[in-house]
Amino acid sequence: MNDDELKTIIEQTINGAVLTIPAYIEEIKENKETFKVENPQEFVYGMVIGMALGIGGAILSSQKEAPTEEDQLKIRNIVYENIPQIRERIFNN
Repeated sequence: MNDDELKTIIEQTINGAVLTIPAYIEEIKENKETFKVENPQEFVYGMVIGMALGIGGAILSSQKEAPTEEDQLKIRNIVYENIPQIRERIFNN
């Protein structure tokens, strides 16, 4: 898989996760006692970042052996490029 394909898949994952942000925040607010979460937006932010980082690693693992350190840096950089968009959707809605 080339870098452009990886970037596309990670960005599609982020876009899908971003669409579910309002539902996640509402669910966490409704279940605060269960989740024990002080700030639902911060929790969802961590979930979205985790999803994006995880899917990138999973995709590369399915293509070959475990991602190398270089692969992990590529994934991280792609996710980090999208942090402003993710934060905007979570904290400004």
